Amino acid sequence: MTRFSAFSLFAKALSGHQNWPEQWPDAAPKPGYDAIIVGGGGHGLGAAYYLAKKYGITNVAVLEKGWIGGGNTGRNTTIIRSNYLYDESAHLYDHAVKLWDGLSQELNYNIMYSKRGVMMLAHNVHDVQSLQRHINANRLNGVDNEWLTPEQAKAYCPPLNISSDARHPVLGAALQRRGGTARHDSVAWGYARAAAALGVDIIQNCAVTGIRRDANGAVEGVETTRGYIASKRVGVSAAGNTSVIMHMAGLDFPLESYPLQALVSEPIKPTFPCVVMSNTVHAYMSQSDKGELVIGAGTDQYVSYSQRGALHIVEHTLAAICEIFPIYRRMRMLRTWGGIVDVTPDRSPILGKTPVKGLYVNCGWGTGGFKATPGAGDLLAYTMAKDEPHYINAPFNLDRFRNGRLIDEAAAAAVAH
Repeated sequence: MTRFSAFSLFAKALSGHQNWPEQWPDAAPKPGYDAIIVGGGGHGLGAAYYLAKKYGITNVAVLEKGWIGGGNTGRNTTIIRSNYLYDESAHLYDHAVKLWDGLSQELNYNIMYSKRGVMMLAHNVHDVQSLQRHINANRLNGVDNEWLTPEQAKAYCPPLNISSDARHPVLGAALQRRGGTARHDSVAWGYARAAAALGVDIIQNCAVTGIRRDANGAVEGVETTRGYIASKRVGVSAAGNTSVIMHMAGLDFPLESYPLQALVSEPIKPTFPCVVMSNTVHAYMSQSDKGELVIGAGTDQYVSYSQRGALHIVEHTLAAICEIFPIYRRMRMLRTWGGIVDVTPDRSPILGKTPVKGLYVNCGWGTGGFKATPGAGDLLAYTMAKDEPHYINAPFNLDRFRNGRLIDEAAAAAVAH
């Protein structure tokens, strides 16, 4: 039987999947592992899978304080794209997009990746100039992106309002056709099942409470709510909790945590063919395979670990959606939620080694975490296996905050998500 501790009936019920075993074995963690991954979301499970699949490191434990896919992996709007401005970001996210394409076959699990296109709207002259700059930068890096006139944008997304008397008129749009969506929790379950089949232990309800270091300062194991587990190689990929865990190892990280809100409508038949984003009004929308309109809002302007956010953020977002897509004004909303995003000063991630030997980190993705899932897992696995970063994630190190070599997507991005 697959070693898969307590992949619970809760997950089975959420998935609607008909082929789950009636129960999973609730195995206790072993005394020691060749590697430990802290965090059972898409990034952590992906890292465990690639450690086992690509590097033959199968004696791995994934420690999750809750349940698989119950954190930020299950609290996002499923958007996938790689049209970032800076070279480093474009390489990082396009590495992920290439892995998304074919991931269902790789994992033998339908993650529902849909290359329906991601369209970014321009509402003023600044937007036009900024998006066209992105298009040119993307093409130089081999990333697809193209400019659409308002009429072409409406042809691609018929519900779009391109009236000239709109409060935020559409002057054009940038379209990445390879962009799209995937089902968020399926990604976690697919990686979990594939990793478990390779021998990885996935241990739920197991919170890390401390990190032990030897006399030379190197990692030697972690304290958990289920006892001490030894390992000289620990990767932390725990969105919203990284700063807390790093403090256990005596490290301070340049991270702040904010609630990021989203909501979904009642389900309807397919009417919305792509993903549309607008930074000016800070709203974006797609339609899920279940028929719900998935609507994303912005981050709150205050730090918090709350999984709910300020009401005015949602009100502003819905007002914008109703203007850009007036046919949906009578839609009812089913639920709203918030995820906790860790952000760095330049809004780009930290992915690599830490000053503590044997301790690796993957954090600070802000709003870019889901789209990076397979790439982040692959690169964290490489870094842990080789004890050095891959050239793609090498620029995303902690030292950039000392030497000033920032990757400032916060200022460059036409859309924050």
